[in-house]
Amino acid sequence: MSSESLVQLPAALTEPASRVGAPFLLGIDGGATKTLAAALDVEHERLHLGHGGPSNEDAVGAEAAVEALLTAADEALSKAGIERDQLGAAVLAIAGTDTASVTRHVSARCPDSWLVVNDVVGAWATATGGAPGVAAISGTGSNVFGVGPSGLPWRAGGWGHLLGDEGSGYWFGVQSIKAALNDREGSGPPTALTPAACEFFDVPSIEALASLVYAKPLTKGEIAAFAPETAKAAEAGDEVARGLYERGAAELGRQITAVIERTRLEGSFPLGLIGSAYKAGDVFLGPLGRIVHERAPQAQMTRVEMAPVGGSLLLAAKVAGRAEEVSAPEVSRLIDACLQAG
Repeated sequence: MSSESLVQLPAALTEPASRVGAPFLLGIDGGATKTLAAALDVEHERLHLGHGGPSNEDAVGAEAAVEALLTAADEALSKAGIERDQLGAAVLAIAGTDTASVTRHVSARCPDSWLVVNDVVGAWATATGGAPGVAAISGTGSNVFGVGPSGLPWRAGGWGHLLGDEGSGYWFGVQSIKAALNDREGSGPPTALTPAACEFFDVPSIEALASLVYAKPLTKGEIAAFAPETAKAAEAGDEVARGLYERGAAELGRQITAVIERTRLEGSFPLGLIGSAYKAGDVFLGPLGRIVHERAPQAQMTRVEMAPVGGSLLLAAKVAGRAEEVSAPEVSRLIDACLQAG
């Protein structure tokens, strides 16, 4: 059995920059529904955004994914008034199970300073600034990635909704529907999730919801959208809903501790929580924190608010030898200002 990490870091992200590159950086966040590019002028603290379509190779194929990435990149660069070869570095963080094909296409069309990484690497950078630490993603799906003090990376989770996504919005949605069905048939305890699910999905009975899940079928996003209702029930004292958050925290916490152990993180380090599932608050964060701190008492567990594309920019700054000039708070502020301006 292989003992290598499921996600590797390019050498440019683990070794000190050999020189200081040009003051223009490009970061890209590519996903299954859209692509966002950000071009940063480090010296003048100016940022420009570009947009593209889906760039997850699993969803659209490698060629379409690369076209979306380059469309977004060229829009951002055009607004900045520069060309591709004027960049000090570019980091493209993209979703998908395998980035190798996209990497080959990008390498054939772009300068050597352009790097393609898995999107969990970009998420890790938003959580840690590219320093040793862990990013725990829990949105519609879940994934955990960290890097240790020696540069050793490790990923746990990220196997998708059929084989994983523990502690994610989708997981909470599915488990809530199961709990309601158990309530209906008498194999489980009564729960407020039963009427809540009927009302949320606009069905006359929980058995009708079961039919809807298979017959429509409901998408991952539609099922995950019920997770906030599970959180409300838990906050109101429903024991079944609270139990689901305890279970979800245990599953996700197990993956986080695996990453901590494999990367040999010790002492104080950042543990960034990324994604909408954490909006549940203490019903989720409480048990999760207890599990994590049992293994790593000094881990600094915080919610991450920076847009994902910010992580790509921070990594590009590292590759270009300009990490000291680019701060995470300033990158986050610039991105938010651009997004609000439309």
